[in-house]
Amino acid sequence: MSGTDPRELAELGSAVRAVLARHPGHAAWAPLTAQVGAAALAVPQEYGGLGLGAAEVGVVMAELGRALSPVPYLGSAVLTAGALLAAGDPGACARHLPGLAEGSVVGALAWAETPGWEAADLTARAEPAGAGWQLTGAKRYVPAGPAEPGLVLAFARAADSGRLGLFELTAAPAGFTVRSALDRTRPLAELTLERTPARLISPDGAAVLARVRDLGCTALAAEQAGAATRALEVTVRYAKDRIQFGRPIGSFQAVKHRLADLHTAVETARALARAAAAAEAPPPLAAAAKSACSQAFSYVAGEMIQLHGGIGITWEHEAHEFFKRAHGSALLLGAPATHRARLAADLGFTLAG
Repeated sequence: MSGTDPRELAELGSAVRAVLARHPGHAAWAPLTAQVGAAALAVPQEYGGLGLGAAEVGVVMAELGRALSPVPYLGSAVLTAGALLAAGDPGACARHLPGLAEGSVVGALAWAETPGWEAADLTARAEPAGAGWQLTGAKRYVPAGPAEPGLVLAFARAADSGRLGLFELTAAPAGFTVRSALDRTRPLAELTLERTPARLISPDGAAVLARVRDLGCTALAAEQAGAATRALEVTVRYAKDRIQFGRPIGSFQAVKHRLADLHTAVETARALARAAAAAEAPPPLAAAAKSACSQAFSYVAGEMIQLHGGIGITWEHEAHEFFKRAHGSALLLGAPATHRARLAADLGFTLAG
């Protein structure tokens, strides 16, 4: 399958959408990986993958966004697999990528800490212990599945040099708690490390983090664009069906204007997400896509609730799920303002204020 052929990308999207329709929730993971090969898309062929790229991953993420699917695709197939490839350790890739590609192993990348997602925010410590290392610290907002993953990678700083590295946990952490307080469709875990045994995968964790951030932002932007597209479709359908004062509310000029604005925001988000994926996630495009798609999805989800009226804030309607996913995903991997600042720095601009 060629990543440059729109027809093949459309076929991939149709296959993913069909699986998600037949297998709701976490039940979709097995058929997505076994039947569609979704987790293998961006894994090189020498490690059991399909050797494709960000465009194919973006198609899968867009469909997952439309369905608000809870499967651990972002955390395992994008972030964990991407971190292994960025680290460039052939032994680690040979050990773990085949299992990640076939979906038999679910991976998690323990990255963010209480201050945030930037390299400077990370304070987890790595201390030498015999032939390996021991990690101590706390990680938050780890994209995860419903259970503890089979592979956990973590960023931590060497206690002696302060240099950021990427480590593979070789024993279970002291605590791995999955929480879904804000968005029940996005399991996020908190991870406690207390002298947890680990193996060094890459001593240049800053470079790995930079690459994984761009891959993650590009994939997440595609998910946000897909979810925003679906939220707009549901809202347009409601505007056509809801009768007020003897006519569909979508026939009122004020509602038409709002729907037109939403359409513009969604199409802009989709275009940026596709551009970042087609270009294989270079830093400026990845940052632009994450910032713009975060804001577009939050805007559409907010208007979705407003235009649905009272039913939009009830548990019986899906609007609140889109609203929560929008605001949760906007903060995941860094807030929009963070990525605007990163974009400005990449382009040599200085933001006012």
